Amino acid sequence: MMGKKSYLAMRTGEVTSDLISSDMKELALAAKKLANHSVVAMKLGGLGFGTSFLEWVASFAAIYLLILDRTNWRTNMLTGLLIPYIFFSLPSLVFNLFRGDVGKWIAFVAVILRLFFPRRFPDWLEMPAALILLLVVAPSLFASTFRNNVVGVIICLVIACYLLQEHIRASGGFRNSFTKAHGVSNTVGIIILLVYPAWALVIDIL
Repeated sequence: MMGKKSYLAMRTGEVTSDLISSDMKELALAAKKLANHSVVAMKLGGLGFGTSFLEWVASFAAIYLLILDRTNWRTNMLTGLLIPYIFFSLPSLVFNLFRGDVGKWIAFVAVILRLFFPRRFPDWLEMPAALILLLVVAPSLFASTFRNNVVGVIICLVIACYLLQEHIRASGGFRNSFTKAHGVSNTVGIIILLVYPAWALVIDIL
């Protein structure tokens, strides 16, 4: 009887040990999966931060090119396409600011000046005023549907590709676009316009 009890105790101990070992393996496997998911989340978070940063850079580059076109970069390119590009790529913080009373007051003053003081309204302000008006009057459904998604990104990509090829054609070739007066800054600015939607599109695919 004692031998049987001892045998049963040994078997019970072995089963308990196996269960503990199995539980430890499952915990280790769960911890490993959690660590892998954390690494993936950190990588995706970093990619998202990169997209947000490029969005700011691209918006400022588009505004810079718009100002440059209104001053000393007169070409036959359809630079009015920079307006919808800025509309779709403008960071939400700035977009929402101009959608509020700030943008409404700027648009109101611009319209008053254009209507009643046309001679005092400089030509270089027409495009910025059109941008503010677009930001203010765009329906919320349109803005929420096409901004910050793949549709807006594709529109920005098409605009950037068009402006780049038109700029290269106007400069007489890719090499000349980096050697002519103001060529480097213009070319770099347009390439930045291309980088943001291309990167955002890759992130959406991933």
